[in-house]
Amino acid sequence: MNAPDALALARFYAELTGGVTKGSAHWASVSGPNGFIAFQQVDDFRPPVWPGADVPMQMHLDFYVEDLEATGARAVAAGATRLDFQPNSDHCFVYADPAGH
Repeated sequence: MNAPDALALARFYAELTGGVTKGSAHWASVSGPNGFIAFQQVDDFRPPVWPGADVPMQMHLDFYVEDLEATGARAVAAGATRLDFQPNSDHCFVYADPAGH
C-alpha cells in the first residue's frame, strides 16, 4: 500500500489488528495470525478521494468486528477518520486511515 511514511502507516494497522510491525519509513509491514500487509513510501503520495475520481481509491480493507461503534472509536483513537459518505451504515462504517486510504 502506498504511503507518505510506510512505517507510520504500518504502526496504525498494527494498532488496529494487534499485529507486529517491521521495517522503515521507506518500506514496512504489519503481520499477524490472519494476514500480512506491506507498505511503501511514495514521495509524491496523494491520498485517494472517496467517493470521487480525482485521485481514485487505491484499495480498501474490510474488517469483521463484533461491535461497530466500539471498534470505530478504537480506529479513530488510532488515527482513522470516519468519512462523511456512508453508503452502508446499516451494517458497516467507512473510515480512512491516516494516509487517506
